[in-house]
Amino acid sequence: TVLLLVSLTVLHLVTLAMLLVTTVEKSWWVWSDSEIKEHWLTCFHDNSTNTFLCAASDENDWLHSVQALMVLSVVFSSISFLVFLIQLLVTAKGKVFYFPGLCQAFAGFTTFAACLLFSFHKKDTLNDSRDLGKGHFGYVFILAWVCVPLLLISTVLYIHLHKKKCATTGRETSRLAVLI
Repeated sequence: TVLLLVSLTVLHLVTLAMLLVTTVEKSWWVWSDSEIKEHWLTCFHDNSTNTFLCAASDENDWLHSVQALMVLSVVFSSISFLVFLIQLLVTAKGKVFYFPGLCQAFAGFTTFAACLLFSFHKKDTLNDSRDLGKGHFGYVFILAWVCVPLLLISTVLYIHLHKKKCATTGRETSRLAVLI
């Protein structure tokens, strides 16, 4: 059980970090080595200063949807982790870890929806008249797709942890006592 708790905590922290990166980092769409598009900024590489110069992305409904879904996924995953820690340290054995698992599932589904919207409506989301064949998905977009199964795996681990905890009978102890 301790190994499962540690694995779940590490997986949750990794996915939360990945979600934060996918929400705030550049490179959802790469036009060339010198131009990167994300859902917050459009950046151009300045060769004279060897830095990226960024400006706000053009606003549209598809872009707002992707932004909102990614922010929601970070919020759901953060709430899930906080509730997990509180339940781990305070709550006695019983029906716990359902709410964190449910929040992780919502985080996975919102990330999945954001990736799908960006994939299927990239022309509208990018709000660019150029040929999409001259660009490609960036590493952050791929990282967002990797987050989806990891979030759903952590959901399954929460449910498995709940079943393990409910299957054990005996004295009512706090989660901290189980760890010790």
